[in-house]
Amino acid sequence: MSPVKAAAGHLPSRAFPPSTNKLKSMNKADLVEFVATATKSSKSQAEEAVNAVIAGIEKGLKKDKSVQLVGFATFSVTKRAARMGINPQTKAAIKIPARNAVKFKAGSALKSAVA
Repeated sequence: MSPVKAAAGHLPSRAFPPSTNKLKSMNKADLVEFVATATKSSKSQAEEAVNAVIAGIEKGLKKDKSVQLVGFATFSVTKRAARMGINPQTKAAIKIPARNAVKFKAGSALKSAVA
């Protein structure tokens, strides 16, 4: 059994709620706890590892505009064009400026893991 699957049994119940209509997402603290358990390291070491992965993805997106983690996901930067919108309170037309947006595409292993 992989360390990740073994550690999943040691997570707090709030990380993986029972199947109900109330969905609870895993937050960063839950992820840090999971990594600490899976790697048998301290929470501070696990937090450094999680922060390093997030920083690496951010740096990759800034530099290369795409980060591919084979089997897991691809993160990419796309340009959103400027457009006109409407302020819902005043109904006045407003210009929404162009911006970059992050796109996430799940990999095949991730898709089959949650199917």
